[in-house]
Amino acid sequence: MADKKDYSKNIQRITEMEEKLDRIQSVLEKLSSSLEEYRSISKDIKDLEKYYTGKNWKEDLKLDEEGKLPKDLKRGVLSEDAIYDLLNLNKEISSQLQ
Repeated sequence: MADKKDYSKNIQRITEMEEKLDRIQSVLEKLSSSLEEYRSISKDIKDLEKYYTGKNWKEDLKLDEEGKLPKDLKRGVLSEDAIYDLLNLNKEISSQLQ
């Protein structure tokens, strides 16, 4: 029998984290980003770090690996390298701004 569980909560969470990841990457990659732009993404960075270091990321990754999420779902936040690299870049920029 097919798996009937509703994964809409996971899909919504991944979609929200993807939007944050895209926004953060866009601001951090601009060498001319102002301090105000950087401050405007600080909450998103904290949210992304909390997601990545918590149980939700592991749960979402497992569902993706099991093929239970839609094929057209953007998966950047499920890439360990993408988030790790972004958080490291944030640390570098943060230390430079201080």
